[in-house]
Amino acid sequence: MSTTVDTATSHAGHHDAVLAEYGRGRRRVLIEVIAVLAVVLVAAAYVNLLDIATLARGVPAILAIMGESFPPDFSNASGWWKPLIDTLAMSIAGTAIAVFLSFPLAFLAARNTSPHPIVFQCTRTLLNGLRSVPELIMGITFVAAVGFGALPGVLALGLHSVGMVGKFFAEAIEHVDEAPVEATRATGAKPLQVLYHAVLPQVLPQFAAVAIYRWEYNFRASTVIGMVGAGGIGFELIGALRILQYREVSAIMLVILVMVIVVDWFSGYLRRKLK
Repeated sequence: MSTTVDTATSHAGHHDAVLAEYGRGRRRVLIEVIAVLAVVLVAAAYVNLLDIATLARGVPAILAIMGESFPPDFSNASGWWKPLIDTLAMSIAGTAIAVFLSFPLAFLAARNTSPHPIVFQCTRTLLNGLRSVPELIMGITFVAAVGFGALPGVLALGLHSVGMVGKFFAEAIEHVDEAPVEATRATGAKPLQVLYHAVLPQVLPQFAAVAIYRWEYNFRASTVIGMVGAGGIGFELIGALRILQYREVSAIMLVILVMVIVVDWFSGYLRRKLK
C-alpha cells in the first residue's frame, strides 16, 4: 500500500514539475513577444510611421501621381527591347560570376572543410564585407570606374551576390551528413577526394537551388542598378521619372512586372526539375 502511495505521489510531483516548466516556458515566450513588439513600436515611432497626420497629408499627392500614371503610355515600347535584354543578360552574367567565385570560397568558409581557422575567419570576413555593401553603391563605384553600360551592373550584381551565395553554400556544406565523409576518409582518400566524392554530391542540389533563387533576385536588382547608369530597363525607368512622364513610368513598370513573373515561373520550373 505504501509503495502505491509513493508511486502516486511521485507521478503527481512529476506532473506538477512539468506544468511548472510549461508555465515558465509560456511566460518566457510572452516576455519575448512583448519585447519584440516594443522594439517594433519604438522603431515605427522613430521613423514617424505612427504619425497619422503626416501620412494623411501624403495621400492626396500619392493619388494625384497615380492619376497621372494612367493609362500607361507604351508609345516608346519598341525602344525597350534592348534594355530588357540587357537586364536579363546582367542578371544571368552576375549570377554566373557569383556562383563561380562562391564555389571555392564556400569550402574555405565552412567550418568542416576549411583548412585552418584563420582561413575560415578571413573568408567569412570577406563574404560579410561583400554582403554589407549595397548593389547601388557598388554600381555607382563601377560606373565611375568603367563607364556607363551593362558591365558595371554585372560587376556590382556579381560581387554583391558572392557575399550571400557564398554564405548559403558554406552553410549547406556545414550541414552535410558526416557518415559518407568518414567512410570516404576510411578508404584512405585525400582531402580533395573526400570533398569530391562525399561532400559535393550532397550539396550540389542545394547549390543549384540557391543559384536559381539568386538569379530571381538579381533580375529584380538589375532593374534598380540600371537607375545609376548601369544599363538595362532601369535606366529607361529613371529617365522617364526625371522628366515626370508618369504614364511612361507605369508602362515600364508593367513591362518589368511581366518579366519578373516570367522569370519567377521559369525559376520555379527549374527547381521542380531539380527535385
